[in-house]
Amino acid sequence: MTVIQEKGDKLNLFDDDNEENLLQKDEYTSNEEEQSSHEDELPIEKKSKKLIRKHKKIEKESKEEFKTNVVVSKTEGDNDQNEEETSAPDLQIINDRIRETVAILQDFQHKRQGEKSRRDYIDVLKKDLKLYYGYNDFLLGKLMEIFTIQELLEFLEANEVPRPTTIRVNTLKARRRDLAQSLTNRGVNLDPIGKWTKVGLIVYNSQVPLGATPEYLAGHYILQGASSFLPVMALAPQENEKVLDLCAAPGGKTTYISALMKNTGTVVANEIKKDRAKAVIGNVHRLGVNNCVISCLDGRHFPKIFSNMFDRVLLDAPCSGTGVVYKDQSVKTSKDENDLLLCTKLQKELILAAIDCLDANSKTGGYLVYSTCSIMVEENECVIDYILKKRHVKVVETGLDFGVDGFTKFRQYRFHPSLKNCKRYYPQTHNMDGFFVCKLKKLSNEKPKPKGEDDSKELREDKGKASKKKSGVKRKRSAMNSNKQESNSEHTEKKSKIDEDLKATKEKRKIKKKLKQPKE
Repeated sequence: MTVIQEKGDKLNLFDDDNEENLLQKDEYTSNEEEQSSHEDELPIEKKSKKLIRKHKKIEKESKEEFKTNVVVSKTEGDNDQNEEETSAPDLQIINDRIRETVAILQDFQHKRQGEKSRRDYIDVLKKDLKLYYGYNDFLLGKLMEIFTIQELLEFLEANEVPRPTTIRVNTLKARRRDLAQSLTNRGVNLDPIGKWTKVGLIVYNSQVPLGATPEYLAGHYILQGASSFLPVMALAPQENEKVLDLCAAPGGKTTYISALMKNTGTVVANEIKKDRAKAVIGNVHRLGVNNCVISCLDGRHFPKIFSNMFDRVLLDAPCSGTGVVYKDQSVKTSKDENDLLLCTKLQKELILAAIDCLDANSKTGGYLVYSTCSIMVEENECVIDYILKKRHVKVVETGLDFGVDGFTKFRQYRFHPSLKNCKRYYPQTHNMDGFFVCKLKKLSNEKPKPKGEDDSKELREDKGKASKKKSGVKRKRSAMNSNKQESNSEHTEKKSKIDEDLKATKEKRKIKKKLKQPKE
């Protein structure tokens, strides 16, 4: 370590120069200190004090120099992202870098830096989005496949804030105009949702809890997301029909179906979980529904009881919940490829059962509406494409005036052209939950292939993909054991055949001997 002096000469701490010469031209002692020093102070004491002051100043300068070196190394380093991943990230810096990267990607030819490729910028953007919004690699990669960069940013931002509070007027007990007036008098600021629905109200703010008003307790309305109106509107149930809601909890769609049917006909509301079925029962009673039957069965086995029976079926299938991330932030990190495969397997089984419950010969119906609160293609278009191959059905228009058309081409997938009649809904576009709605018409009660032959084969393939990561070793072992069993069985069969042949030849010889013996 060197110290720069005012006169320009350098002093090395490790030099063996004469200390007396150095101390004679020492700048670390002021004239006042020399005048105020005691005359009886020994020379060696004076020298030691000067040395102490000198070393303190050197140490102070070395610390300042070290700090400047650290600052320079940080500004010139290329590992900012790695440091942010291991330490607490500065969200403002990451946000600025995201905006800068997006601007470069939107005008890549003119704004690219050096020899960096588009893939390099996308990788940087993906890392920054992970840090800023908290998604895992799998889910963020899937979202980047669906949306453009600008749409992706808008979608991620929309998932950070809740959707507007909406209520549905129960037309069995009230009219929207009257309910709006009574709630306004109670200090509720609200408006109609839009022209596309006649029973929805959007609530901006309220001075009273919406779940405790006299109107709510009397069953004049229900708290329900606007996106949940859409599947029932697409189903369009008619009076005196038989309708099945295969996954009914918490009962918002079931009670809406009964309201449209004006409490006529029969609505079967099925929910496999008994705890969730309690919510259906509560809403059915509160809203004054009396044409509803509630069951707690596995929807996949429903055709064994009600085959080709219903005029219309609603299947709001269990899904990954990627359209309602704001409700459950754990979706950002908890979902992976295995979860997606398990969801699609269950959805395919349920939609097969739903179609088999429909009556194609119904005079007024024969329609199935399939919906999810997911935006994943694997849970939506892929499931519809699957059922088109397995049953005599076709995709028809939903009757919904707005929404984004379904995919007919997506990455490696090529779907039937009729899937453009499906509707997709996004939070950043429609200010409602991410949703998918598709309407199918059953053409024949006959199945194109024997029951359980190809359906079970494909479902087994999906199940195998889903459990491949978890049970790969077990499958290898079972395969080895089965091979051994097959080889052993083949060996025993060959041995038994040889034994039978030997017995047969022995019997033939005995018969020949008896024939050759002379008669007495």
